[in-house]
Amino acid sequence: MDLGLSSKVVLLTGGTSGIGLEAAREFLQEGASVCLMGRSEERGREAAARLAQEAGAERICFLQGDVKSVEDCGRVVKGTVAHFGRLDVLVNSAGIYREGALEDLGEEELDDILACNVKGVFHMTKAALPALKAARGAVVNVSSDAGVHGNYFCTAYCASKGAVVLFTRALALEVAAFGVRVNAIAPGDIMTPLTEAQLGTGERREANLREMAAVYPLGRIGTAQEAASLIVFLASARASFVTGAIYGIDGGLTA
Repeated sequence: MDLGLSSKVVLLTGGTSGIGLEAAREFLQEGASVCLMGRSEERGREAAARLAQEAGAERICFLQGDVKSVEDCGRVVKGTVAHFGRLDVLVNSAGIYREGALEDLGEEELDDILACNVKGVFHMTKAALPALKAARGAVVNVSSDAGVHGNYFCTAYCASKGAVVLFTRALALEVAAFGVRVNAIAPGDIMTPLTEAQLGTGERREANLREMAAVYPLGRIGTAQEAASLIVFLASARASFVTGAIYGIDGGLTA
């Protein structure tokens, strides 16, 4: 199936691991060129090198930056356009997860969550909009099932991802006249390095994984590849009449 992504240019935040990295791989497989943005220079270079071995160095680059920095967001967008000549798709995948009781949540921790999960999406999208309007492009945000319903001991994270949901819908209306589409995915638990760290090791890992999977009607948690495939679809010509949508990918959890 031709997704119409050949020759397109994609910028992914949080693109050096997990869902973002898998999305980068799938975009490359569809013929797109990809710029990864991440905080760690070492991890970014390693990720770009691995992808270059699969797809060729001419279609992949890495630019170091932190979405919490307005300056970094602008610099990375400009760098992507300078490197590839255009920008067609922005994927806001960077995010941090924190849990705990509200009474234990410090102001610094709250500011960190909001700066990355909310303001980072604002900063990146604002910086990218001129190029996306010129290309009649697309934005795909990574929210969460926690952005559409409440989770225990997860108030700050839920609030941040809920903000991404309504940002997506509002911006979709704002830029529709320019031919720019804005959508989001809302994943449940996905097997990523972050999830692996939560699960632990050995027998404890297996017990924790069974407990995590038990709440999903499909009886398992998702894979990064499954989430990535949905991102790529929403960015593609196959979703040309889809905007302002929040696509759940949660094994039936929110049903």
